[in-house]
Amino acid sequence: MENERQPSHRHHSPLSILDPKSQFRGRFAPSPTGDLHLGNARTALLAWLQARAAGGRFVLRVEDLDRGRVRPGIMEAQLADLRWLGLDWDEGPDVGGPFAPYEQSRRQGLYEQALRRLAARGLLYGCFCTRREIAGAASAPNGPDDEGPVYPGTCRALTPEEVEQRRAERGEAAVRFRVPARSVGLHDLLQGDRTFRPAEETGDFVVRRKDGVAAYQLAVVVDDAAMEVTHVVRGADLLPSTARQLLLYEALGLEPPAWIHVPLLLGPDGERLAKRHGAVSLRELREGGVRPETVVGWLAATCGLADAGEEAAPRDLLGRFSLERLPREPLILPATPWR
Repeated sequence: MENERQPSHRHHSPLSILDPKSQFRGRFAPSPTGDLHLGNARTALLAWLQARAAGGRFVLRVEDLDRGRVRPGIMEAQLADLRWLGLDWDEGPDVGGPFAPYEQSRRQGLYEQALRRLAARGLLYGCFCTRREIAGAASAPNGPDDEGPVYPGTCRALTPEEVEQRRAERGEAAVRFRVPARSVGLHDLLQGDRTFRPAEETGDFVVRRKDGVAAYQLAVVVDDAAMEVTHVVRGADLLPSTARQLLLYEALGLEPPAWIHVPLLLGPDGERLAKRHGAVSLRELREGGVRPETVVGWLAATCGLADAGEEAAPRDLLGRFSLERLPREPLILPATPWR
């Protein structure tokens, strides 16, 4: 695996991915750890518009694997806020569908199957390192995202005897994926061609945590493939993680979707839009009497799909949607209109 030639990933057109007869399937996958904010709503709106404009299906999946951060009632509140905006979905935790369940916490069996397939190819190994040990390694520069410092490969070549000794001392291990030492190229329908070197940028990454729960990178690949998602719209901050996901798609023999990574909304200080900039959650806007058409119109204006100050329902924007109109760079906002 280490010296395999880099695979060639097909460049997909916006309306076709698997074959000309396949149906467009988009998705939005929030985590029920807090109220949806304007950045979440913007991504959901764009994902919904692309799916509906293509005459496809829209899937809502709940990414609730991080049980320590999941809060009771938040999923239901998020669904209510999305419906308040005027969005709907064909499949989801509240409406069912052919690929149920739509909550990741109920899909652990699928993740275990994928882990067994990867293990059979020798692509996994147990890691007993703590976050502090990884951060303290001399060769561990910061990674590109919330994956943390680059993993130095401390447990990569442990002997079976060493594994048993560490398990006896430290308990169960996390499971890491062996990242090949080569570049990974991808084509994003909005950002264009990009190249990453995961071995240098993150190192071997976790696919199952020490508590036995599947990690995000594995779960999102397994679920998007199992749910036959053809197009993924998400924030540009997740672009680096796409390279790791492509390695998993390849190793599992799965076809990746087409990617659309949309630029983030930034405050006047160049940081991600936050409450200190006047941004508030959808729930606060809704309870404050702001009209959903006002919010949708404002979100659409940040994407080049509406004029400043225009009010609109999502369906009003279907005839305007095209990837060509969307911005390629982060948008710095002077202020939101509600503060």
